[in-house]
Amino acid sequence: MKNANIVILESSEEFLEELKTYFDDKQEFNVCAVTSNGNAGIEYIEKYKPDIVILNLVLSGRDGFSVLDYLRTQCPECKAIVISNFFDEKIVNSAIAHGAKFYFAKPVEPQCIADRIADILDERSAGYMISADVRDRRRAATLDEKISNIFISIGIPPHIKGYVYLREGIKMAVENPSIINKVTKELYPEIGKKFDTSASKVERAIRHAIEVAWNRGRVEAINAIFGARVYIGSERPTNSEFIALVADKLLLEELL
Repeated sequence: MKNANIVILESSEEFLEELKTYFDDKQEFNVCAVTSNGNAGIEYIEKYKPDIVILNLVLSGRDGFSVLDYLRTQCPECKAIVISNFFDEKIVNSAIAHGAKFYFAKPVEPQCIADRIADILDERSAGYMISADVRDRRRAATLDEKISNIFISIGIPPHIKGYVYLREGIKMAVENPSIINKVTKELYPEIGKKFDTSASKVERAIRHAIEVAWNRGRVEAINAIFGARVYIGSERPTNSEFIALVADKLLLEELL
């Protein structure tokens, strides 16, 4: 993979610094410029002709959609990755329609963004050999995306703590299916250790996340995802049942 020239347009000063620090530490990436202003962003794009633009939809001056339109019409060889606080299907579809190559809803790890950049550049480099380490990281990123898409569909919002705990629990169950039989003794404590919290708080937060989805009344969407009438009305699964159900679905998709 050749070195990727990147321009970052991000309205959050904290996240902008996090992204810049991450990419500056990687030899394969070159951050040409960063800004929170859409007008300045377009000037940087004209000046540096980057391979990738990472942008938030909310910017001062011209917004993210205007920048996407500029890229599509004036700089089509430059690919856009959108990062947004918005977790709405209409906004996601609109961003893609305006030319975004990938769309991430916060919170998102810089590594996931880096992996998608590698995917974009790989499309231009036939014969590029992927290392086992990179392949494993991409598999993890793809798994994150699949879980996030399920959460979007059934109505689990990303801002609640149970979102990240539940996602981590599902990933653990995919990697080690037997852990579903040791939820209390192993799964909750491991998640708690990773996020510096207690196992009991992990259990409560996951239960709350599942309750939020069911209280939003998206049972039909849930049944549609799993391809069967798994739940009816207000019937709600336990934490372990839900984790096992999603993990099983993801494992089956890998086998197909």
